[in-house]
Amino acid sequence: MVAARAIVTKGPPIRAMKHSIYPAAAATLLILSIATISNPASAQAEDSKTPDPATPDPELTQIPEGYRDWKLISVAREEGKQDDIRAVLGNDIAIKAYREGTLPFPDGAIIARIAWALVPSEENNKAFGQAQSHVAGAPKNGVQFMFKDSRKYAATGGWGYAQFGEADGKPVVDKAKLAACYTCHQPAAAHDFVFTRYSLGGLAGQK
Repeated sequence: MVAARAIVTKGPPIRAMKHSIYPAAAATLLILSIATISNPASAQAEDSKTPDPATPDPELTQIPEGYRDWKLISVAREEGKQDDIRAVLGNDIAIKAYREGTLPFPDGAIIARIAWALVPSEENNKAFGQAQSHVAGAPKNGVQFMFKDSRKYAATGGWGYAQFGEADGKPVVDKAKLAACYTCHQPAAAHDFVFTRYSLGGLAGQK
């Protein structure tokens, strides 16, 4: 912003185009005009800033409504520290891209990961007559999302990453943990940083 000082002097009206504008009014208009002028270069620089992958994005602190009803992409069993069974879901944009083999994913695609503890099922084992069945137990390891916006998240491969507590739904704001998401997904850069493949193709009634 450019600062301006208005000097008001006494004297006759300033006449222009047959209208009288007194000095005080003219000074006020001058100040208002200058106040409305912004610095274009500064504004462009602000708009072009790429989000810091280590800083939580305010737009990623809300769980997408109805995500639990999204279509299934695939399931997986993770051992080690994760030790869970998980499902990967996609919104309509993501599912369409998966089915059509579109890469990179289009903006607006959202991929969700939900997970549960893997526990034995006594009920099923009784039916089978032996210990062989495991099912999803309590939710664990949070709920994770990948939001595709190639411009906004250009610094992180076009994806914004978010995680929420599996019980309270509170967003994870740990900078190191959020920054690690992009690092973890870099080995999948050839597949637009997405590990999960569509697992329903070839099933009866599926494309």
